[in-house]
Amino acid sequence: MLSVEIKENDKVVGQLAAPEKLFKTGSKGFFGMGKIQIGEKRYQVQVQLVEIGSKPKTDSTPLKDA
Repeated sequence: MLSVEIKENDKVVGQLAAPEKLFKTGSKGFFGMGKIQIGEKRYQVQVQLVEIGSKPKTDSTPLKDA
């Protein structure tokens, strides 16, 4: 699991957990979402990290008509 800090002028204003995720595409990575407050305003936050090249290779050879 990753811990993501949201900073404003070097001050941490929010923290988000991003557990490991296997995406529908087959790619691997991390994903987290939540809500944080900065001053008087609240925000929805999402973070997504996708490992480059982690999607399984598929045989993309087209089928020939008989």
